[in-house]
Amino acid sequence: MVGLTACGSEKSDEDKAGEKTGDKSGQSAMSPLAALKLASQRTDQKNSAKVEGTTKMGEQNSQMSGDMDWANGIRANMSITQSGGAIASSPIEGKAMDARYTPDAMFLNMGDEFAAQAGGGKHWVKYDYDVLAQKAGPSGAFLKDQMQNNNPSRSVELLLATGKVKSVGSEDVKGVKATHYTGTVKVSEIAKMQSKELSQSDLDALQKQLETSGMDTETIDLWVDGQNLLVKKREQAQSNNGSYDSTVYYSDYGTAVTVEEPTSSDTVDFQDMLQQ
Repeated sequence: MVGLTACGSEKSDEDKAGEKTGDKSGQSAMSPLAALKLASQRTDQKNSAKVEGTTKMGEQNSQMSGDMDWANGIRANMSITQSGGAIASSPIEGKAMDARYTPDAMFLNMGDEFAAQAGGGKHWVKYDYDVLAQKAGPSGAFLKDQMQNNNPSRSVELLLATGKVKSVGSEDVKGVKATHYTGTVKVSEIAKMQSKELSQSDLDALQKQLETSGMDTETIDLWVDGQNLLVKKREQAQSNNGSYDSTVYYSDYGTAVTVEEPTSSDTVDFQDMLQQ
């Protein structure tokens, strides 16, 4: 289950540092931590963006593109294409599927073949976050928290929380000049640093699951443009099931996003499918 109205006019110390050096963003004059703090604030204030990216998990690959709004919970429209791994040779391999995200659930359009064979004539499958949290234990609770809160600025905050980040230099990202930052996060601390709602017992159990998976650390690379906005994110890790490599690009911040839930007459609940 993959795969964001500026406000306030007061200038932070980071802004003032940029003005003093004549650098619009102030990034070249700031420490990496100060620069990322400003990037987190600016990115969060924009509320929405267009998104595209790729993810590799072991032998499975996925591509996504669409738009996302995080002003009041996560809302998004995405097109997702998957191949390899567990879905190799399945009816959905290589086919673009529409996905819609609301603050409470994800909806995935499985296509005509699914509707005819398994969906009872219905094309959309609903994944309710509350149900997932109840049925999947700590990992489900973590997924619910991520799906409801994980906007682009959270990735910046995660790297900030490590306290150890360095600037790699200036690079081109799809024709935009951006500053590249990198850092390494202990996987056992990711849930604790990223989650807002999980209990301590859920966090402890989830961290044990992560450690058992064979993951030790995750490398996070971020690219921030001259407007102090995140334009690219890459996360890499190794586990017992192979490598994890995810790259996401963000553009057109402030874009209008409208998400409509599929009609109930064309939607089947994932939990109901499992019971059947």
